[in-house]
Amino acid sequence: MTDQTSIHILVVDDEEGIRTGAHRILTRMGCRVSQAANGAEGLKVIHADPPAIVLLDMKMPGIDGMEVLQRIQSLDREILVIVITGFATLETAVEAMKRGAYDFIPKPFTPDQLRIVINRAMEKVRLREQAEILARERERTMLDLDREQSRLRTIVDSLPSGLFVTNTEGVVVLMNPACRHHLHLAEEVATGMPIDAYIDDERFRDLVLDTSRGRYIDSEDIPPHEFSPAADKFLMARCQPVRGASGQCLGALVNLVDITTLKVLDRLKSEFVAKVSHELRSPLATIHEQLALVLSDMIGQASETDQHLLSRAKEKTQGLISLIGDLLDLSRIESGAICQALKPVQVEKLLADIVDFLQIRARTKRQTLEFAAPADALPPIKADPLALESIFGNLITNAINYTQEGGRIRVTVEPAGPNLRVQVMDNGFGIEPRHLDRIFERFFRVKNDRTRFITGTGLGLPIVKGLVDALGGLIQVESAPDAGSTFTVLIPTSAPADD
Repeated sequence: MTDQTSIHILVVDDEEGIRTGAHRILTRMGCRVSQAANGAEGLKVIHADPPAIVLLDMKMPGIDGMEVLQRIQSLDREILVIVITGFATLETAVEAMKRGAYDFIPKPFTPDQLRIVINRAMEKVRLREQAEILARERERTMLDLDREQSRLRTIVDSLPSGLFVTNTEGVVVLMNPACRHHLHLAEEVATGMPIDAYIDDERFRDLVLDTSRGRYIDSEDIPPHEFSPAADKFLMARCQPVRGASGQCLGALVNLVDITTLKVLDRLKSEFVAKVSHELRSPLATIHEQLALVLSDMIGQASETDQHLLSRAKEKTQGLISLIGDLLDLSRIESGAICQALKPVQVEKLLADIVDFLQIRARTKRQTLEFAAPADALPPIKADPLALESIFGNLITNAINYTQEGGRIRVTVEPAGPNLRVQVMDNGFGIEPRHLDRIFERFFRVKNDRTRFITGTGLGLPIVKGLVDALGGLIQVESAPDAGSTFTVLIPTSAPADD
């Protein structure tokens, strides 16, 4: 079994100060420490000398932390990845936890904070090795079976994450103390009851039941689920089937991780953004109006250079005002202050109006903008018309911006079971496959020789995603470089139920 002095830890961060400080602290803890200044160097170290624990910065030049995490997961899922995140990348940290990161530590961190996180990870490494030893001993002799089961139960009970196991009927057969703590269950609450007796969350119950009954072929297809067992607590659950010797599903194993700190920090960040945006919008609007007034008074009087400088200043203030507007829209989406005024909407008429409005912009680039709807009128759906206008207006505007002159854009609407399917298709620049997972991230923009002159805030698609989620819908994208993109939006024909 690996002892503490031989645990290998890799620190991947582009800041030399972080690497040096972490190296000093971890070597004093008796660990063997390697360093890498970027993702590529880190992957080379992992291939050459696999570590037990990786401290991974999320924001690095070249290969970013999320891609490094994905490659580590594909190489060895037993490597524990602790993501290093800053105030502006909390959403990335949440996404990293969903994709398999073990823990996170925010910048700037103190030596004590680092020691706590590393000690927890090293304890998991030791416990995992103990579990492997127990498994080998169990195969070696049946005489030690009772002793091994006792040891295994001790390991399960000592895990910091909540863990429970169900049978094929969704009945809880095992639950560790951390699980009881996370769910606020008393010690005397016994196992042997259905999952909904412990957790009052319908979507989570359905997920556990589907996993217990073997309805997921691959564990990778099982989505993580976030829920709140109490007003001040947030948990993220990951499920995986428990399989027998012949591959049959015997039940489900569910791991519960406390993400309350991440949620609180995310809320504080949103509140900060909203407050700052409100404070900046009024003075910027005043400056913009004054610049417009000065420009109108200077026509024919000022030099071309002065007029150009003032025009650029006016454009930049308008860009900042647009950015603040997008930030406020995102804050309202996160706070649930949108999609409240639901009313019947004739989607094909709304789309036709948006297409007509944007025809002028498309014609300036000699583009063909078409709209197609079924011959028979579609039934109205109950939704927020302003949210729908923002969703489809953003998608069509994006298609115009990212399609070359003379290109073609086509918008369609049709029924799809209990939903309406709206597609925005273009034959424009397209998106490389490596960027498709990130286009709904805030401030992310695909930049290449064709798109670097296109202005924007990088918040349009995140706003679209937030509004679609608020309406209970789904958005998907298919794209390839130089072949165009197709954005598909599914909107329920009835109003989403209260969550």
